[in-house]
Amino acid sequence: MAEPTSVSVAVAPRRPPFWRNVRFLRIAAQAVALVVVALTLRWLFTNLTTNLDEQGIPTGFGFLDAPAGFAVRDSPFDPSSSTWSLLWVGIRNTAAVCVVAIVVALTLGTLVGIGRLSTNWIVRKLATLYVETFRNIPVLVIIIFFGFALFTFGPLPAFNPSSPPTQVGIPGTDSNLAILSKSRLGFLSIANSDNSTTFWWIMLVALLIAIAAAVWRTRLNEQTGTPHHRILWLLGTLTGVGTVAFLLLGGPLRWSFPTVSESGRTIVGGIATNDAYIALSLALGIYTASHIAEIIRGAILAVPKGQNEAANALALSGSQRYRFVVLPQALRIAVPPIINQFLNLVKNSSLATAVAFPEITALVKTSIGNGKPAPQLILILMGCYLIFSLFISLVLNLVNRRFQLAGR
Repeated sequence: MAEPTSVSVAVAPRRPPFWRNVRFLRIAAQAVALVVVALTLRWLFTNLTTNLDEQGIPTGFGFLDAPAGFAVRDSPFDPSSSTWSLLWVGIRNTAAVCVVAIVVALTLGTLVGIGRLSTNWIVRKLATLYVETFRNIPVLVIIIFFGFALFTFGPLPAFNPSSPPTQVGIPGTDSNLAILSKSRLGFLSIANSDNSTTFWWIMLVALLIAIAAAVWRTRLNEQTGTPHHRILWLLGTLTGVGTVAFLLLGGPLRWSFPTVSESGRTIVGGIATNDAYIALSLALGIYTASHIAEIIRGAILAVPKGQNEAANALALSGSQRYRFVVLPQALRIAVPPIINQFLNLVKNSSLATAVAFPEITALVKTSIGNGKPAPQLILILMGCYLIFSLFISLVLNLVNRRFQLAGR
């Protein structure tokens, strides 16, 4: 007689009540936090507008179309122009400082970081002295030092009719290579001439073609192992197209030599700048370089020792070892913290008031002192720095993604 078989019935698991569901609790907590933040912001905004109305301060942004009411140092800005135009001058000045300072900081920081690991005792100690000195001094003190030590009380002459500046001439000509003084500096530059617009459009197309050629050589190297020489291809394309375009267009560019104006108070021609710009750019670049040097040093030390041993086994020189083996791997580690240093550099540019450079923060403070509404201007100022930071983060994150290893 066959034994009866037992049939197992699957019992569906019971769902916990919604107040014990983790997903529901997370969503509910986020919704409550969002409501609290929204109510807090609404209360702050209402409180602000109420107080502004009581003080008779306008709450709109119509003041941006009103005249700024003051001039900007070493700028063709007209005081009768709008406040919005004034803010745009400050944004451009801030960008000009940050671009130069970032280039100085990255170049100098990389060299000093490598120097701290040098086998040469003198180079290693000098790099260590640089880092330990500038990294432990407030950046404001460095800015003031450069502003006063190099220019205000420096060896250069003043710039006025009774005290002409130093003019560095080009040997064998009557043209100037540079003009140096305590307050203004001028340097030889390239200026546009006839057909310059056409020339720059051609160069833009040539740049796109050169980038495409570099990408093609890189992929060819990855697929076949053929040396890519992408830098040579890129520079060769730009140089070749630029030379042909320059000759066909009859010289669309010309040299512009700096000269002292007839009044003896300004610089005509060339590229002119002032002491505040040079002092601020150098101070920010040198200070930030001391931090980047430590990031580079740590990133190099984080590269596995076997990579250096393999490079030495292939008889690579020191420069080849760093260029082809060490630095490409170290950059994968160094780029994220370097982004933070660049963001700090941009925010530190607001200390330019110490040397009277008209960047965005200084112009906003002056506008507020001239009767413009402070809350709106400070809000615009915060938005400008936010845009600067987001743009730098976007660009460097794209670079960081390029350096990262692709996982399988």
